[in-house]
Amino acid sequence: MSGRVTGMLVAVVLGLMLLPASTEAAQAKTRAQYTGVVNLNEATVAQLDLLPGVGEKAAQRIVTWREKRAFKRIEELVRVKGFGKKQFLKLKPYLTLQGPTTLKVEKVPVRMDEVHVTGSVAKH
Repeated sequence: MSGRVTGMLVAVVLGLMLLPASTEAAQAKTRAQYTGVVNLNEATVAQLDLLPGVGEKAAQRIVTWREKRAFKRIEELVRVKGFGKKQFLKLKPYLTLQGPTTLKVEKVPVRMDEVHVTGSVAKH
């Protein structure tokens, strides 16, 4: 066989060997699924910390802010240091001012239609 054909054959074999590994890796990945809401006026620091992209320090800033004045609208979150419009829009589906805090975070497997060729998870 020529060197070119041998090289192509090696590339195909290596590609086939890597294919099952990438499929298994995609199946083993998980993502966070958020359900429920957080009451901005009643949630604890731990409950606020469950929000996507919100850490303990940011959660504490929310509590400190609401101790001075209760939230009248969820949009007032942008007045808390570290929460801009972009972050607010990401959190909006999980925010409320009425009722109990019911937010739960569950790890769910990544679906194959969410995986790009690079193996990263698509944002919906």
